[in-house]
Amino acid sequence: MRSSNHLRMLALIAGTLICASAMGTNGYFADGYGIKAEGEAGAGIAFPQDSLTIATNPAGLVALSDTFDVGADIFRPKRDATLVQGGGTQGYDGSGISTFYIPAIGYTRHVTQNLAAGFALFGNGGLDTYYVGNPFSRFGATGTAGVDLQQAFLSPALAWQANPQNSIGAALNVGYQRFRAKGIGLFASFSQDPSQVSDQGYDSAYGAGARVGWIGHVNQYLAVGATWQSTTWMQKFKKYAGLFANGGNFDAPSTYGVGLALTPNAAWTVALDWQEIRYGDVPSVGDPVNSLFSGVPLGATNGPGFGWHNVSVIKLGLSYQVDAQWTIRAGVSYDDQPIPRSQTFFNILAPGVIETHLTAGFSWRVNPKNELSLSILHAPRKTINGAGSIPPSFGGGEANISLVENSIGLGWSYQP
Repeated sequence: MRSSNHLRMLALIAGTLICASAMGTNGYFADGYGIKAEGEAGAGIAFPQDSLTIATNPAGLVALSDTFDVGADIFRPKRDATLVQGGGTQGYDGSGISTFYIPAIGYTRHVTQNLAAGFALFGNGGLDTYYVGNPFSRFGATGTAGVDLQQAFLSPALAWQANPQNSIGAALNVGYQRFRAKGIGLFASFSQDPSQVSDQGYDSAYGAGARVGWIGHVNQYLAVGATWQSTTWMQKFKKYAGLFANGGNFDAPSTYGVGLALTPNAAWTVALDWQEIRYGDVPSVGDPVNSLFSGVPLGATNGPGFGWHNVSVIKLGLSYQVDAQWTIRAGVSYDDQPIPRSQTFFNILAPGVIETHLTAGFSWRVNPKNELSLSILHAPRKTINGAGSIPPSFGGGEANISLVENSIGLGWSYQP
């Protein structure tokens, strides 16, 4: 009973914080965690700036002052799809819900000079499409169409400074996610469980994983870091056991990365990260949809998925401390988006195709205890044109998908 109450409490907290889902900028993962890191395109493996470093590299926790951080992003993605069939072209707007609010909370406190503890509660990412005009209606679907995936992590963490040059950290990832699909009932005839494919309302799942990290200081000017996050093993979505592979399984994929932070003087820091997101290791995400049209049903073991491949991300961030009160930031990142041209038909529901992200931001230290931060993000429109994407059984042709994103984040840090 006590365990059940704890799970309900996590769902309540996560539901309060992740009040609407969104399309993450690197596939469905967020580009960065914490308003300061977001202003630098998410670069921060070797450059911790606030307690949300737990979501990137928990080793950074021990380098921070005791602090409480809260922030929120106002996120506006524009999702579109175009079907090209029989000499005709028709466009569909997937942005029936256009604005999302994505909060995050973090806290860190030193237990001793060399040991720090903290936690972070944040949205891992998500997927959302809402087509008032159903792109699948020409194939027999009815009603509005779309999916809504929301993921949140609660991550308690510890970090230890082993010596002046090296710090290590570890965090537990307690995951909560929920999902809904609607307007895709036509795929029920391709499922091993036709009643659990579409229009079942929201279903929730819990899970757990881990994150570990290291930061080393080569000298006073250069720091390097490394981080690894395990798969977050989740309960199955029972209401969508006929949609997702392995009877409704939808784990959060593992990630790993390395970074460096170069500080040539007290004012400037240049941060550079490389990150790998292992979408291809999760069958519901990574298995191609092609097998669906050759007899392998939805929901089967290693059955059809969205066909996403693994994603590599490069992030470059700049920070300049103007004076004791003001710091300005800028960043750019690039990822090799995860959706092959052959997989665009099913990914009308999940067009996570953004590649380039441009960011900027600043912090204003109001007084010794309070600091306000802002970040902005623009991800230019990216379109993936299908190639052999609509199967002959659906009339052939191509599905083209597009995404553009804009975001503004506001944060407050308090140091007691």
